[in-house]
Amino acid sequence: MTVLYEPLGTLKQIGPEIWIADGPPVQFYGVNFPTRMTVIRITASTGDVGLWVHSPIAIDANLQTELDALGPVRWLIGPNPLHYVSLAEWKKHYPSADVFAAPGVKARAKKYNIFVPQHQVLSDEAPQDWAQSIDQRVVHGHKFLHEVVFYHALSKTLILTDLIENFEAHKVGKFKAFMFKLAGNLDPDGKAPADMRMTFKSKAKARKVIEELISWGPEKIIISHGRWYPENGVSELKRAFRWLGLEAAQPPSQSSKTE
Repeated sequence: MTVLYEPLGTLKQIGPEIWIADGPPVQFYGVNFPTRMTVIRITASTGDVGLWVHSPIAIDANLQTELDALGPVRWLIGPNPLHYVSLAEWKKHYPSADVFAAPGVKARAKKYNIFVPQHQVLSDEAPQDWAQSIDQRVVHGHKFLHEVVFYHALSKTLILTDLIENFEAHKVGKFKAFMFKLAGNLDPDGKAPADMRMTFKSKAKARKVIEELISWGPEKIIISHGRWYPENGVSELKRAFRWLGLEAAQPPSQSSKTE
């Protein structure tokens, strides 16, 4: 049992020039993970408009119609080495879009014989195309999961992928809720799952980046799996990353119910 974040495959505006769309589940180690993408509309100084699509979900005619009404899709983003599989399908629908992916995506795709379109590798420096609208940083320190995180200043929104997962007990059922609680990614105390936390080779490198994200003062945090955070972004970051040794980080006062 996995109850999804319906309606699926439709844009939901969460702030100025930013939308999310929830998608169908994907299986990972036998578990159905709900999916979520983020869309930001960027207007260049020339007046040209383009859509920036982060971790695209499964695409259908309805979603494509909604996107096309906002503007042309110009950038497709694969933010970490686990979120890139849909880039090829989206590139077919939007052949003129530029593809960007996190460090390690190409190697991971080759390892599992998955096609990934030709792309530019993301770094700490935002490409000129969106640098005026979106900041970005690579979270280093993990064995292979180099996740690129993004901040949309206009809406005060931080966009994460797998660095926080926040599954809700009533949406996943008793058994999975129990397992997610053991892994540490059950709402209201969602965070990176235990296996990810244990495979960080350098927590100091990750902590340095997270501290910078906190300094940006985000109000909202979008994540790909589970309940996202429409408010209290800084507090949620300090809570979710207390395993990195952040100061003044406190767990939630009420634990999630699994019944």
